Amino acid sequence: MTVPPTIPGHIAIVMDGNGRWAKKRNRPRSMGHQAGLKALKKTIRYCARLGIKTLTVFAFSSENWNRPEGEVSRLMELFLRALDKEVDELHKNGVCVRFIGELTTFKPVIQAKMLAAQTLTADNNNLIANVAVNYGGRWDITQAAKRMSKAVADGSLSLNEVNESDFANFLALASSPDPDLFIRTGGEMRISNFLLWQSAYTEFYFTPVLWPDFDEQSFDQAIAAFQSRERRFGQTSDQVKGAISA
Repeated sequence: MTVPPTIPGHIAIVMDGNGRWAKKRNRPRSMGHQAGLKALKKTIRYCARLGIKTLTVFAFSSENWNRPEGEVSRLMELFLRALDKEVDELHKNGVCVRFIGELTTFKPVIQAKMLAAQTLTADNNNLIANVAVNYGGRWDITQAAKRMSKAVADGSLSLNEVNESDFANFLALASSPDPDLFIRTGGEMRISNFLLWQSAYTEFYFTPVLWPDFDEQSFDQAIAAFQSRERRFGQTSDQVKGAISA
């Protein structure tokens, strides 16, 4: 497989379509989530091979608690098993695992395993894998506003000097650059409350491929679409071309 000549540094993915993948095969939705986990493992490995430095995946949104109780329970069981089985391999491959979201909602045993995974892999630098669980973009902005307000109130931050960069330092992905490429599988064309602030100048790629079927070829197609676009960040095309040739 040919590695693309230029690649995004940070990719965000909404991994959609597990349930529909299972339904097409007359299997329970839990089988779709298991297949989705396998697709995630392959994606992490491929990102590392391509030299992508940061991957952020939407594993469980704050709205997903509204799904049927049985499905949520099986998702939590799968999450626990993944934390037990996969973290050591990720660590051996130099992957730094970070969890973002309102983590205090999870059972103590899950919180403890997430913390252990983060601690074990904290110094790895081959790939940063941010896993968004019980996450929502509006929650992220709200909690950042609260934390920033507290900083202003205690005098560690001056309100008159606050700018966008200061605010971004309070967001869940403060330690990561904004995504260059946002991929959503499964055919839906919305971002579903994911990384609202961070995606201001992100390139979006929507594909009908269901997440369990999203393979290296699908990933290459997404990156090729990214490479075909001109990122201007508010400038004109001539300005961008001039900066490149300078």
